[in-house]
Amino acid sequence: MQCFSFIKTMMILFNMLIFLCGVALLAVGIWVSVDGPSFMKIFGPLSSSAMEFVNVGYFLIAAGAVLLTLGFLGCYGAQTENKCALMMFFFILLIIFIAEVAAAVVALVYTTMAENFLTLMVVPTIKKEYGSQKDFTQVWNSTMEGLKCCGFNNYTDFEDSPYEKENNVFPPYCCFDHGNGTFVEPCTRVEAQNQKVEGCFNQLLYDIRTNAVTVGGVAAGIAGLELAAMIVSMYLYCNLK
Repeated sequence: MQCFSFIKTMMILFNMLIFLCGVALLAVGIWVSVDGPSFMKIFGPLSSSAMEFVNVGYFLIAAGAVLLTLGFLGCYGAQTENKCALMMFFFILLIIFIAEVAAAVVALVYTTMAENFLTLMVVPTIKKEYGSQKDFTQVWNSTMEGLKCCGFNNYTDFEDSPYEKENNVFPPYCCFDHGNGTFVEPCTRVEAQNQKVEGCFNQLLYDIRTNAVTVGGVAAGIAGLELAAMIVSMYLYCNLK
């Protein structure tokens, strides 16, 4: 009985933390959706590189809503000893866990397919909006400056973009000379071809692989917490009368 009471208390405290994390993510998501540029100024190129591929604001809002729901179900189910809430908590966590495992497998096995899929989405958007949409242009400028990269694949992503049509040159980041750490201007097609600046997707993959131990450790930690939470919720469920 003492063990049950201890686990019940820990379940409540743990899910209160999840609930508060959900509130924080929801608040940040709303902030990013309303005022993205100020978010990028504070968190730098890492945030802007993420914003190239997903709408961070909506993603954080969705993640926050899920955590809020989980935290509420876990707290309510443990406090009131409600079997229905505990079972819903377990199944939501199980679905999230399976989705994360599937995403990890796809990312590891089908990296090339994922790159092709992102290319089909991102490159046409660059050609359409870079130089005409202020926020979109600022996101890419922050990313290219921070990661020392050019476009999604390379300078050709900016061909026929509003920026290229208006200025008849490519963004200066596409002509960055890594030898002396300066930009070669004007950034013409010939200069961009000579400098051969890496695309941001490849640079981002390189950074992730460089920090693979950290990324893997964080992922393993999250997976471990999810498994522990599922085991505890099922333990409480099975021991309720």
